[in-house]
Amino acid sequence: MAKAQARHILVDTAEECETLKDQIKAGTTDFAKAAADHSNCPSGKQGGDLGEFGPGQMVKEFDTVVFSEALNAVHGPIKTQFGYHLIEITSRTD
Repeated sequence: MAKAQARHILVDTAEECETLKDQIKAGTTDFAKAAADHSNCPSGKQGGDLGEFGPGQMVKEFDTVVFSEALNAVHGPIKTQFGYHLIEITSRTD
């Protein structure tokens, strides 16, 4: 069964997501610090780390990204019922 590990940042707007993504890509902040400072999810305190999970354990929009996009890249904004996410897939097994 497929498994993945990912980190995410959850914010209220796509614009905030884009701003954080630009800062991470430019190297002015790192993903874990941005998660701790800005994420609305309790996982922000752990740098956005969601641990290991399988398909179907996260909402559909999240799963689609985590189980199909490139590892170690920042993806988003991804809109879900919770808000807007930046997602970094740190590992995945098929």
